[in-house]
Amino acid sequence: MTAGPVLDAPRREGFDAAYEQVRGDGSIQFAPEFAKPADPPPQWWDDVSRWLGKLLEPIAQALAVAWPWLSKLLLVALVVGVLALLWVILAPYIADWRERRGAARPEWVPDQAQARALLEEADRLAAEGRFDEAAHLLLYRSIEDIAEKRPDLLRPSTTTREIGAFDALSQRARQAFGVIAGHVEASFFARRPLDRSAWDSSREAYRAFALDGG
Repeated sequence: MTAGPVLDAPRREGFDAAYEQVRGDGSIQFAPEFAKPADPPPQWWDDVSRWLGKLLEPIAQALAVAWPWLSKLLLVALVVGVLALLWVILAPYIADWRERRGAARPEWVPDQAQARALLEEADRLAAEGRFDEAAHLLLYRSIEDIAEKRPDLLRPSTTTREIGAFDALSQRARQAFGVIAGHVEASFFARRPLDRSAWDSSREAYRAFALDGG
């Protein structure tokens, strides 16, 4: 029964020695260290801060009183800015749309003297059985006439189908142009030579439009 305390003593002495050794190590921190409080600002800074506070206090009070009206003005300015931006973006498209609609511009109507001369020239081709060339002549002279009188309507890439759908042209002009362009496209793309019936249809469409009042 006396062996226990005798064996435990060396263990206790060894632990105490190790603890004292660790506590004596100055490189190990046992107590918390707090950062040094920041130095107070210099007196001149306090003076400037108080001076600015007094200077801005009336302005802040005025803004607080005027804020309901000022917020409305800012909202109006924002709306105006958004509308102005939209106008800058959309203005070119609106201008192009107006040009293509031909607002406040006269409709295209061929000069009757030129129309009669054109029909006579086309009739000579048709009399020789050259119906395709006669119809082509009516179509491309019409396009040239539109380009001269309404240059705002045409672009280098404009097709005959697009020309025939222009709102700037009258209904009769679109119908006549559509008939002639349909026959010419069939001749050119489908490689189907025009016969007398197709030529007569093209000629009558142009004549009725150009010589019967447009």
